[in-house]
Amino acid sequence: MERGLMLNDGDCGFCMRTAALVPRLGVDIDAATIQAVDLDALGVDPARAEVEMPYVHPDGSVDYGHRAFAAILRTGPLPWRLVGRLMTTRPVDPVARRAYHWIAANRSRLPGGTPSCALPER
Repeated sequence: MERGLMLNDGDCGFCMRTAALVPRLGVDIDAATIQAVDLDALGVDPARAEVEMPYVHPDGSVDYGHRAFAAILRTGPLPWRLVGRLMTTRPVDPVARRAYHWIAANRSRLPGGTPSCALPER
């Protein structure tokens, strides 16, 4: 792959709305839904992809959740590139992880969210 690939849940209105906004940041990525690609061929864990957004780097490595979003931001212009780097630094990483998990857990209640956006029961 020449560009990274952001994957989102095509059954979730919040995820689709977010995916539509990400290109406006000027990032250099491709995007698809987890339902439209062969997750196994991309090395993406299907169970994890339902809970955390995956990002497949051009080299084939995969990040999930806040680290995926940070990697996406690092493909964009300033200031997004700096924000992406900051999100994975030692003091900010745990805060970004918790914020991402809160958003994911509540995505059915956020703008664009519907009951189908709710995470699977654990």
